Amino acid sequence: MTQHEYFLKRCLELARLGAGSVSPNPMVGSVIVCDDKIIGEGYHMVFGEAHAEVNAIRDVFEKYADAKEMLKKSTIYVNLEPCSHFGKTPPCADLIISNKIPRAVIGCRDPFPAINGKGIEKLRNAGIEVIENILTEESYNLNTRFFTRINKQRPYIILKWAETANGYFASLDGSQKWISSQEAKQLVHRWRAEEDAVLIGKNTALSDNPKLNVREYTGRDPIRIIIDRRLELTPHLNIFDQSQETIIFNEFKTGIEGKIKYLEIENFDYLPQLIAYQLYLMDVQSLIVEGGKKTLDLFIKAGLWDEARVFVSPNNWENGLVSPQLNKSLFETQNIGPDILKIYRNTV
Repeated sequence: MTQHEYFLKRCLELARLGAGSVSPNPMVGSVIVCDDKIIGEGYHMVFGEAHAEVNAIRDVFEKYADAKEMLKKSTIYVNLEPCSHFGKTPPCADLIISNKIPRAVIGCRDPFPAINGKGIEKLRNAGIEVIENILTEESYNLNTRFFTRINKQRPYIILKWAETANGYFASLDGSQKWISSQEAKQLVHRWRAEEDAVLIGKNTALSDNPKLNVREYTGRDPIRIIIDRRLELTPHLNIFDQSQETIIFNEFKTGIEGKIKYLEIENFDYLPQLIAYQLYLMDVQSLIVEGGKKTLDLFIKAGLWDEARVFVSPNNWENGLVSPQLNKSLFETQNIGPDILKIYRNTV
């Protein structure tokens, strides 16, 4: 591992600390190195607040009386290109220039149209040495949700379900029958805290009456998204408890009732595509589809998914509803308690 890779790896570690708190911004970490020693660290902590570079530079000033002189002989590392425009915060490129940091090492470029090379150009025009494409693949993978939203104009979509060892997904009579372990349940709640939204269909809302919140992990609740074409769900269900933001896609009504937003969709033939684009317009960067087989198959048939996470229980059932089928190679497996987590990627 080279010196640049070592310090960029630390940026990635810091950036991950912002998971679940910075969307729809990317996760970014930054370190400042002087004489081969890290003198400042920072990461983007909360959407709308200071970026990683700001926090790293601030960290140097808080630690050292001669911070100005130290910065003049330092290198700043950041996993994503510094911003060059005024958004909710001032441009980070300007801050690097004003502190006369002579060198910047960057993991990958920011595809956001207002930046996309402009931050690097601004640094170089100011006489700063810029080294690009260090741990580029790792930097891209960390922010694949952000890149998907910018490049594909839709959220990063994760399909999630549990199945038995012999491939059954649910009971034939529609009754609730738990498949995966407590360890799997805890992991799912962590995922909910890390992603922006979670989606189910009408039948899952009726049969399971889920809360779709975060209880087994510490973090924010996702936006609840329900497909209820004919508005047949009754108000006693947990999804109507006004505890978190909820969106109900249907074909009759658009309006807001407290934290519940009704959005009308005219053409249900293209339901996954229309939902994905509507969520993009609302700055929803990632979506977990936790629905029943019908809902999951809608997204699978449309090819509208990026990752599938399937818990496989060691238990067998005599009969049941057969699990959704994916025509993709297995990417990774993990042991989660007694279950096996199979992860698939849709790279088309």
